[in-house]
Amino acid sequence: MTHKLLLIIFLISFIYNQDKQDKEKEENIILNTHAPEWTVSDWLNSKPLTINELLGNVVLIRWWTGPTCPYCINSAVALNEFYGTYKNEGLQVIGFYHHKSQVLFDKDTIKEYTEKLGFKFPIAIDYEWKTLTAWWLKTNPGKWTSVSFLLDRKGIVRYIHSGGQYVKGDGEYEKLQQEIEKLLNEKM
Repeated sequence: MTHKLLLIIFLISFIYNQDKQDKEKEENIILNTHAPEWTVSDWLNSKPLTINELLGNVVLIRWWTGPTCPYCINSAVALNEFYGTYKNEGLQVIGFYHHKSQVLFDKDTIKEYTEKLGFKFPIAIDYEWKTLTAWWLKTNPGKWTSVSFLLDRKGIVRYIHSGGQYVKGDGEYEKLQQEIEKLLNEKM
């Protein structure tokens, strides 16, 4: 009995530490480095933007997809709240749409999704997932595609939300809000 209990404790400890190491590995790939320039040409709610143009702002970038993604829909409220609350303090929210639907891609439909979700901030269309792959999937295959990156005023990735949702009242939302406020309070 004692051997079985020790084996179970060992296995739980191993799995926990492996998961912790995997999370640290994925975050360390781009964390605390300058964000690479994105490769997108089509934008909604804005002229085309570059990272260099956004220096001096704290930038929250969220990849999202159409109306069949509950994590994207649930997080849309938070994105709109962060944008409305902090835009005058220097936060720029940018949504990166990446198409997952079986329905053929149509830019007008993406515009409708954007309006339905109430997005007033810039939306980039990441055709063929080029920027998503370069920033995230190349080194994190099989991970969430609804990832968020938070850049400081110098364009350095300071926080990664590795996917899923953040909703007001949950720990993920609170952590992201704390990170936004911390970076807004930092001097350039």
